[in-house]
Amino acid sequence: MSLVRPLGMADIDAAVRIEETCFSHPWSANVYHATLLLPYAHYFAAVEDGQIVGTIGVQFLGGDGEISNVAVLPQYRRRGIAHELLEHVLRNTEGFGNGDYTLEVRKGNTAARALYESFGFVTEGVRKGFYTQPSDDALIMWRRKNKEK
Repeated sequence: MSLVRPLGMADIDAAVRIEETCFSHPWSANVYHATLLLPYAHYFAAVEDGQIVGTIGVQFLGGDGEISNVAVLPQYRRRGIAHELLEHVLRNTEGFGNGDYTLEVRKGNTAARALYESFGFVTEGVRKGFYTQPSDDALIMWRRKNKEK
C-alpha cells in the first residue's frame, strides 16, 4: 500500500517525469506550477520506496470535480496504486463540489476504464479523435451523486 499525500511545489519535477513516461502530451513544469496555485485544484502523489510513483488531480469547476493526470509509473502498475489515488480523491474532496465527478479516458485504455467503472463512472459522451500518438477517441465519463441528472 502506498502513501497518498498532497502534491507540492517540491514534487513538480517528479510529477513531470511521470507525465513524460505515461502521456504522449505531458504537462510541463510551468503548467504544474500554475495549476498547483489554483485554489480549486487539488493534486496528490502516491509514494512508494521513498519516491513519487503516481499522480492524480481534481479541479472543481462549476461545482463538478474534473479528474485529470491519473498516472502510475509502468514498473509500479498492477499494484492498486491508481485505485488508491482515485479512492483518496473521491473520499477526501467530495465536500469541495456538488458530488459529481467527470474525467476523460482513451477509449482503448480498457484497464483505466475498468478502474473508473468500478467506482461508478459511466460513459456519457465521446470526443472523436481527441487523443493523438496514438490516435483514439476520448470517452467522457461521469460519476454522479444524483443519478437522475
